[in-house]
Amino acid sequence: MFAYLKGVFDSRTMDYIVVDVNGVGYKIFMSENSMKEIGEIGKEIKVHTYVKVREDDISIYGFASSEELRMFELLISVSGIGAKSAITILSNIEPSTFAAAVVSDDVSVLKKLPGVGAKSAQRIILELKDKLKNINMDDGSISSTGKIEIPNNENIDDLISALQVLGYSRRDIEEILPKLDCKNSGLEELIKKALSLLS
Repeated sequence: MFAYLKGVFDSRTMDYIVVDVNGVGYKIFMSENSMKEIGEIGKEIKVHTYVKVREDDISIYGFASSEELRMFELLISVSGIGAKSAITILSNIEPSTFAAAVVSDDVSVLKKLPGVGAKSAQRIILELKDKLKNINMDDGSISSTGKIEIPNNENIDDLISALQVLGYSRRDIEEILPKLDCKNSGLEELIKKALSLLS
């Protein structure tokens, strides 16, 4: 329906914020992490949005970053995870940590999340890795044209996969790789650095 809302941050509760856009107050459900990052009450803010429409309800979910929105969309695509469960998960894990756990098959990180047991964690990893395979098949690569040489490094492969989980194209990812110290940094640290460059 719409990609984002820009307006004055009017108020906040435990579960949602209200954004005043030209005199209309939009009730937007958000994770705790997004509420902390979105800005100050009384100031103009921009909220990335996902609109859920059902027969008896229209709800707006908001996110401080496009990475968190992408993570939400991925989570609700997993069987058994609804919008409210996804928001709870987002309140308890950063997108970079989540992406690193998916690409490295780290069930132990995901099963610590509220409402996610060992079986749910395995299902999240399995279903999202299947989506990642489809992305890799469809996505063109600069390295195939010879413009950017990508070293054969497992850390780099995991980094590319993690950033693709968060919605970035391989082309954009490969452009920022030369600016990263891939040999001397851990995967999660690399993802955070890459996200700051991509945004």
